[in-house]
Amino acid sequence: MERKRRQKRYRRLDRAERAAIQNGLERGWSCRRMARELGRSPSTVADEVARNRTVAKGPGKGERVRGMPDDACPKLLSWPRCCNGCRNLRYRCCRRWRCEYSAARAQALADAELRESRIGVDRDEAGFEYAMGLIRCDVARGLSPQQIALARAGQVGASPSTIYRWISRGYAGMCDLDLRRKCGYKPRSRSAPPRPTTHGEARSFAAFTGLPEEERARACEMDTVIGLRSDRRCLLTLYLRAFRFQLALLMPDRTAEAVQARLDELEKAAPKAFSRLFPLVLTDNGAEFADSGGIERSALDPAARQCSVYYCDVRQSQQKGGCERNHVEVRKILPKGRSISFDRLGGRDCAALMSQLNSEPRPSLGGMCAIDMLLAALGADGRELLDALGVEKVPYEELNMTVEAIEADRRRRGEEPLVP
Repeated sequence: MERKRRQKRYRRLDRAERAAIQNGLERGWSCRRMARELGRSPSTVADEVARNRTVAKGPGKGERVRGMPDDACPKLLSWPRCCNGCRNLRYRCCRRWRCEYSAARAQALADAELRESRIGVDRDEAGFEYAMGLIRCDVARGLSPQQIALARAGQVGASPSTIYRWISRGYAGMCDLDLRRKCGYKPRSRSAPPRPTTHGEARSFAAFTGLPEEERARACEMDTVIGLRSDRRCLLTLYLRAFRFQLALLMPDRTAEAVQARLDELEKAAPKAFSRLFPLVLTDNGAEFADSGGIERSALDPAARQCSVYYCDVRQSQQKGGCERNHVEVRKILPKGRSISFDRLGGRDCAALMSQLNSEPRPSLGGMCAIDMLLAALGADGRELLDALGVEKVPYEELNMTVEAIEADRRRRGEEPLVP
């Protein structure tokens, strides 16, 4: 019984049913025939046409038909109540006023009527002003809409969501600012403009960008990579932009003296390659790179300059982005969070690390590796540098971009594993 009762519940006409009514009018069907096709009562169909027909010609075109002019067609007073399907409409109709039924306009009118029926507050003016006065007083005392709805259920008679909506709409002069938790305050941090380096304008990044593009393309980017916080040793990384070549030199500590000593050793081991590969050095403002004079001073001739050093702006490490991105490859072999202590690393480990890094085929080099690019460009000078560093090209079948590459090399040398 309950199922039959639910089946007989009234529901509004939908867009498809209104389109069927318009189609039936165009074909000249009777009201009862359309009602049978739709499973509706004849009065529903007749009321729909009479209520949502619009003016097709004459004053108020496109609006609902509110009244009939004196010279209106008599057929509009009874079914079909519109000019749809009329035989005289196209050629023989001389009426200055016509009306029609359009499913699209009827649906729009019905939707607008449904929306308008829900606009406004469901109570009289005096009762609403009284309720809003209570709400305003309670909100001023710091009470939330949930508390107001519970404590004043008999006086206000509104749910918390309704009270929120009334306040958001500005009723009684209130707004979301009156609700402490509705409007949060959190000033955003603004990025400070890049600060100039403390080494002066002559060594700033602006001075570096002022150099010719060909010189900047051959620059070397310098940085450090650390292991555990308790480690003293670290890696000095030198990234050659032109060849995507990555050097990793082990330093006993992060000091300016250690950086200068490693660069001096590199210059002495491969002087020709050093003079060709390291004319410009771009680094950050770390304390280990503070001695610019020591970095530039040549180990072979103290009166000469081995390179020119420039510094990125403060906290602008992206200005040497090639080195920063290539550190991702370093971290593949020496990842963080694996209890890998750099104090256990040796020179042979760094050679194995550089061999793996620079044997990777690079899409940016057309599938070539950095070692091939270096040898193709420098020839014997490039070979001198590789021999000084102990770097060898690793075949593709033996490439291993994990810590196992160093572990396997240590096992071959009979040393203890790097990871305990």
